[in-house]
Amino acid sequence: MSDARVLVVDDDEGVRRALTTTLGDAGCEVRAAADAASMRAALADWPPDLLLLDAALPDADGTQLLHELKAADATRQLPVVLLATRLPDEMTELALGLGAVDVLRKPFRARELVARVHAQLRANALLHTTQLALHGAEEELDRVREDSENQRKLVDILHEVTGDLSSDEIYHILARRVARALALSRCSVILARPGDRVGVVATAFDNPALRNYEIDLEGYPEIRAALEHGHPVLVEDLHTSPLYEDLRREWAANGMQVPIRSVIALPFTLGKVQAGVFFLRRMVNEPPLTNEDVEFADSVIKAAVAAIHRAQVIETTKADNARLEVLAHTDPLTQVLNRRALTVRLASELERARRYDSVLTLLMVDLDHFKQVNDTYGHLVGDEVLREIALLLQNEIRSVDVVARYGGEEFVVVLPETSLVGATTFAERIREHVAATPFATSLVESLRLTASVGVSSYPSTTVNSVDDLFARADEALYRAKAEGRNRVCL
Repeated sequence: MSDARVLVVDDDEGVRRALTTTLGDAGCEVRAAADAASMRAALADWPPDLLLLDAALPDADGTQLLHELKAADATRQLPVVLLATRLPDEMTELALGLGAVDVLRKPFRARELVARVHAQLRANALLHTTQLALHGAEEELDRVREDSENQRKLVDILHEVTGDLSSDEIYHILARRVARALALSRCSVILARPGDRVGVVATAFDNPALRNYEIDLEGYPEIRAALEHGHPVLVEDLHTSPLYEDLRREWAANGMQVPIRSVIALPFTLGKVQAGVFFLRRMVNEPPLTNEDVEFADSVIKAAVAAIHRAQVIETTKADNARLEVLAHTDPLTQVLNRRALTVRLASELERARRYDSVLTLLMVDLDHFKQVNDTYGHLVGDEVLREIALLLQNEIRSVDVVARYGGEEFVVVLPETSLVGATTFAERIREHVAATPFATSLVESLRLTASVGVSSYPSTTVNSVDDLFARADEALYRAKAEGRNRVCL
């Protein structure tokens, strides 16, 4: 985000310089500090919008500093991204539990860093705006509470919609509670903008299953008027109102009996965009709606819009974080796990195998003479082949197995609870499948390849760690290559 302030705290001058340059090029205003004392001075003199904090400073521990920041009123709301050389599960859980918004491993990738920083800055700015809106709504609520008994009902409604709900859930709650507070048999939320010919029913109190249902707004002049002018529209009696004169002629011509007596269309906006109307109705055998009903319902909806906006901010932030999580763990070419994510997952599987006295097997799959493909046909063809290999491996595995790109033309398959005998059989099936598959690309009609596979397994006298698993599989792969390729070795 342009002009956003970012404070970088790291004792490594190279890291500080790289972060300052990368984020500065992305439009941020960046300052750097080398230790905790400098950080505290910078926070007092130059309050940032985001703090990038090293987990290990010369004069303080990053997690202790994080606890200190979240305990102080001045910095409690400051979003903090923790920078760590290694990311064990315990550190990530501790950092997020203490209030960090994210944990980023060093060395970082520039594009991932900028994406994560921008996502957190955007989320923080939206949440700040939402807090201001909610503060304004609370002030309005305090004023209205003193007026009449309706204010007690308003408090109940707002209390129900200020949790971490989705916007659809908030619409449904509001329709139900407004209908009950005003003794309405029908209350709906219609999503539409000025000039729209069709609206969408987001929720209906009288028919909760009626969602995402389209209605022709030509038959609802009060909704069109409310959207066009941005003000509530009250029709006390449809059977006498000039607004319904044309429709009444149509009803008479078609012999229609309309059971609705009076309606209110209350427009609402999200941000600065007209979002739709709350549509309140009473039947012919019920008292007509009045201006007092308009005032009460309008105050409820205006105050609740902040909660709806907050829900949308949360939904957007969750979606952004999910996309960033995929980006951080996925190889961009093949869409399988990358090497970093593989190491984390393999450590978890190895710990599980130890805990439950189980078996864990790793296959290292390398395409034979793959350099010739790139040299002969070009890297675009090579990339297409790698994507096809990744898809072939994914189609062969079980749901509990893992496929990752280890680097270049090397792939790794992790097989939990699979013995050496079963893993060797599986590896032979993969080798045979690769050899029998004509790989077609957009530039080459058919390519034939073979693969060599190295297998390692836990438990074993030579395997005590993730690095040992990789080393034993790599040694087995080397033997497969030395013995003529297109084979499986243990």
